[in-house]
Amino acid sequence: MADKSLNKNLNKALKGKKDEFYTQLVDIEKELKHYKSQFGDKVVYLNCDDPFESNFFKYFAANFNALGLKRLIATSYKPSPIANTQLGLFGDVEIQPARKGRPKVTANKFIINEVHDMDGDGAFDLRDIAEQLKANKNNEWGPLKGDGDFRTKESIELLKQADIVVTNPPFSLFREYVAQLMDHNKKFLILGNQNAIIYKEIFKFIKDNKMWLGYDNGGTKWFQVPDDYEIPTESRIKIENGTKYFSMGSIVWFTNMDTTKRHEELILYKKYSSDQYRKYDNYDAIEVPRFLDIPMDYDGVMGVPVTFLDRYNPKQFEIVGSNRGVDQDPKGIFGRGSFLNGKETFKRLFIRNKLINK
Repeated sequence: MADKSLNKNLNKALKGKKDEFYTQLVDIEKELKHYKSQFGDKVVYLNCDDPFESNFFKYFAANFNALGLKRLIATSYKPSPIANTQLGLFGDVEIQPARKGRPKVTANKFIINEVHDMDGDGAFDLRDIAEQLKANKNNEWGPLKGDGDFRTKESIELLKQADIVVTNPPFSLFREYVAQLMDHNKKFLILGNQNAIIYKEIFKFIKDNKMWLGYDNGGTKWFQVPDDYEIPTESRIKIENGTKYFSMGSIVWFTNMDTTKRHEELILYKKYSSDQYRKYDNYDAIEVPRFLDIPMDYDGVMGVPVTFLDRYNPKQFEIVGSNRGVDQDPKGIFGRGSFLNGKETFKRLFIRNKLINK
């Protein structure tokens, strides 16, 4: 988990809507490899991804045929703040000069319907996509009328065409972004801050098993950021080959696509004893500091860290609340925070073992 100083500065950045965190290809590949069978004949929409700069676009364009995609749509929000610094579509070099004809003052839209080996080298790569776009062969490339915001009518019309949305959305707009996906009943695989688990707008979907975590949720992820991105914690910044990266250790994949891990039963081996498990001061639940400490024989409510969600099996457990606030719990069972010996604890999910007494 990020330290308090990092969280403070990250929150400050988010309030300023400095959301230019660009996901590395290695992190995308590590997660997407688990869902390959679910993309066949699907329309994938990357609605927060500059096609020239996005590694999400790079992944899906390069694997278009292997995944059996029906269509790939990508839109950007205005010009990218890191434009011309990645591979993009026009060659494997570190710094790309601005190219004639490239839309620079508007948001871009790419629609890929098919891919072929255009240069005759026997393999498909991004250069083939570039040649097809230039030749306008069954694919579309051009500026959007608006600024590319996912909330615009133009972007929503593209969303309606999609089966699955995959991206790293703006962290400061995460609540609104997820609400839109739910309103349009879309499958999705997106990155977000772990703290979003107990946002009241997000928690309701998690509690109702309409949203859960993906696979690659441990460790630290490094995101490319603009050169002028500043954060006082120097250990969270690194520069490699002239590219600036910012590390975050609390970023997870949120999805409503099926995963094998959410069907795996968590093996429990501890037994409950009142002297080992403390009860909260303000309601009837026991504190379980680690998911490994969940007792196999306790049939009451248990408070667990939000990291438990990474091991959550809805057939084994029921999520009944969180300690974010009473706005998530109409019956008022859980208050604002939970207390152990007068000390407030934070970021807890409250669960029951559904398999007890069955």
